[in-house]
Amino acid sequence: MALEIKILDYGDIELESSFLVLGRDCGRTRRVLTLGFLILGGPYPVVVDTGYRSNQIMETLGMRGLQYHEHMIENQLARHGVRMGDVRFVCHTHLHIDHAGKDDLFPMNTTVVVNRKELEYSVSGLMHPQYPAPDIKHLIDRLHTKSALRFLDLEITGPIELMPGVYCDAANAHTEGSMNIIVHTADGIATICGDVIYDFNDQIVTPFHEIHDWEPRTTGNHGTSKRAEKAAIKKLLSSSRYLLPVHDRPAKIEGGNVVGRLHDQVPGPIVQSLPQRNWFPA
Repeated sequence: MALEIKILDYGDIELESSFLVLGRDCGRTRRVLTLGFLILGGPYPVVVDTGYRSNQIMETLGMRGLQYHEHMIENQLARHGVRMGDVRFVCHTHLHIDHAGKDDLFPMNTTVVVNRKELEYSVSGLMHPQYPAPDIKHLIDRLHTKSALRFLDLEITGPIELMPGVYCDAANAHTEGSMNIIVHTADGIATICGDVIYDFNDQIVTPFHEIHDWEPRTTGNHGTSKRAEKAAIKKLLSSSRYLLPVHDRPAKIEGGNVVGRLHDQVPGPIVQSLPQRNWFPA
């Protein structure tokens, strides 16, 4: 069975727009998705990111959580016939408040996989409010439990194969320890890219039609340099058939451009096609 990725809907967040794209619609509130991912077709199910702990915890960042019963992680997994205890690995693109809030619901024999630099970064005080104490303290409990936490050192090793067809690689953007999850599907490489990309239209599609084409816009929430952010996005666009961020629907990529949008699974049907660029205007 070929590997495929199912989208898990953990609810929405309302936040200030320029948090998503630097300088974009400052002062305006936007509502965005919070997604997780279920990788099926391998020897066991793998979950990538677990969403935020509760609506109340999002208020600590001045944001509004919109999470309801149907968004609970156990209910999202059940839609695909998977129970919490069936999951072998929980991988984290990074450990921010909206990505690692439900790890404590998984049994200790489910291994949480993180880039070591990300756990170090989470307790550095940099971007401090985005790493809430309950989430990080739970990971310390896992650190002291056999096989409950697995560290990667991706900046040194390069990509690491987690299971056949699934690789973890340093993202080199958003946070110092963020990682991408690369999945080899029957229709090409699909990369789960966390928050390296927040918004395809405002970061990539629209800017690529402007005078500085091929220059993506950075997010308004990053702990690395703007050069690193832009380079990381360009790398994703040049190396993947599909890109799956956490706060926007997946995109299909051709020739470094976003050409289509998907909805609930990758590979899957295109629900929105984007026009091809006019390379040689008359």
